[in-house]
Amino acid sequence: MASRSHRRPLRKRRRALVSAVAVAAVGLLVSLVMALRPGSEPNTVQSAAASAAGHQSGPPATAPGRKPEPKAKPKPNPSTASPTPTPAATTPSARPSPTSAPRSSPRPVSGTAPLAGRIQPQVTYKGVATHYDAADGDGACLYGPSPDLMVAAMNHTDYETSKACGAYILVRAANGASVTVRITNECPLPCAPGQLDLSKEAFAKLAGLSAGRIPITWSLLSPGTSDTVSVRYKTGSSSNWCGIQALGHRNPLARLEVRTSSGWSRLTRTEYNYFLSPDGTGCGGPLRLTDIYGEQLTVDGVALRPDAVQPTRVQFARH
Repeated sequence: MASRSHRRPLRKRRRALVSAVAVAAVGLLVSLVMALRPGSEPNTVQSAAASAAGHQSGPPATAPGRKPEPKAKPKPNPSTASPTPTPAATTPSARPSPTSAPRSSPRPVSGTAPLAGRIQPQVTYKGVATHYDAADGDGACLYGPSPDLMVAAMNHTDYETSKACGAYILVRAANGASVTVRITNECPLPCAPGQLDLSKEAFAKLAGLSAGRIPITWSLLSPGTSDTVSVRYKTGSSSNWCGIQALGHRNPLARLEVRTSSGWSRLTRTEYNYFLSPDGTGCGGPLRLTDIYGEQLTVDGVALRPDAVQPTRVQFARH
């Protein structure tokens, strides 16, 4: 009996061949579709692009549909970060020397003494010191006899229509000696700006009287004192005319005002250190005193009594 052949029947082989061809055709068609879709490349092109990308710098590829993560901002290094800008410091303009020509309008140091004239606090002035016989210490300021003779006459320019009256001045000599004096008098021309004419008693604290004239520096003081301000009406004062003077004030006096029905009225200052009310306005009524620093003192109950020194209970603050 003949054995069965291991070869498949012809019909079956044809079916298998057709199936294989069909599978191959489908595979080829799928490959073509994949190769020709938008954004696709043949495997060889993708491999070449990947190889080339390995030598180029750039952001890493991200998965489709995913936003790249934002890069963290570098923190500033405190040692290299720019500091917050601050206003530049301004240097105050140099003040004219007291030995220069008189100023047409005073320029006070901001925030210190807005009502000061030529003589400003915290400023050192240069000049010369001479001496005179001060007698009882009275002078152009008309304060009357002084309780001590540590007094001086201010040169005409810095006297400034009696604005220097009552000012306390610290005077220093080149040898280091110093003395504090109170301005009670005026030194007329030819006394130069910056010059002080000291009482003999005050000059002797700095040098021998035989020296006659020495270089000095001086500055304004706001001294400690337990005294209070006093007020005096001038001889001849009445309800029709009066002159008013303040004495014993710690700081130089800038203004004296009288109260009227419409408010405070400022009186005019004279070279002999009285404030005048030519029509009697405010005479015998409340007064308001203002120092060069702007502090105001109100004084009530001062009677209109000529030539009487009437003490008050007020005094300006120390600076």
